[in-house]
Amino acid sequence: MQQQHHKLLLVVVAKAPVPGEVKTRLVPHFSPAEAADLFRCFLRDRIKEMGQLKGIDLAVAFTPAEARETFARITSNGFKLFAQKGGDLGQRLNNVFIEKLARGYDAVSIIDSDTPDLPGAIVEQSFRILKSGEVDAVYGPCDDGGYYLVGMRRPHPQLFEDIPWSTEAVLNITLERAARLGIKTKLLPAWNDLDTFEDLVGFYAKHRNKLPNEKWAGKNTFNYLARMEGIKQRFNRTDSNK
Repeated sequence: MQQQHHKLLLVVVAKAPVPGEVKTRLVPHFSPAEAADLFRCFLRDRIKEMGQLKGIDLAVAFTPAEARETFARITSNGFKLFAQKGGDLGQRLNNVFIEKLARGYDAVSIIDSDTPDLPGAIVEQSFRILKSGEVDAVYGPCDDGGYYLVGMRRPHPQLFEDIPWSTEAVLNITLERAARLGIKTKLLPAWNDLDTFEDLVGFYAKHRNKLPNEKWAGKNTFNYLARMEGIKQRFNRTDSNK
């Protein structure tokens, strides 16, 4: 029997790394310029890791609309670029699914830019789950109550409407609504996104024993943090208190 070929798309959603516009919760531990430089490392790690995926089309949905040239310099040739459309995050995510699934994709997964060490294997897992046809949507939960990935085989606009974005209730409310609507969901492994200074300290601790000559997701981000004295000092204090 001939194996069915599925047309798959991974979309990375990202903001332009502009000082004062990204990673604002890191200030005053970082200056606005340092926070933007760090976020640029997030993006480079994301593009490098996901660029290795095979059999999956790749794209970056960026904001603001005038940031195309910025992302053209960051991304590789394998990534298509398009501007996000919509007012809030829910509208922008929903519009990606509506537009791309209408273009013949069998499944679309969308990931954030705040989990720079997320391995491509988890993205591949999201598509295996969707291709099985056993669920309608797949989510990657974050420790803060949100999600780093959402994948679907067809649009479900109700799952993006009236969600309290940037709160710890995002995923729970979404899953409860899906259950009420009969939309079958499945969860991927949890992964921590990097929003706060303490998140960065944890990321540094997680990767500090890895060899610098090895290839691993998140390496650009780690190397940047390793140059920040504040991160190392906080880690050393935390480590000494264990």
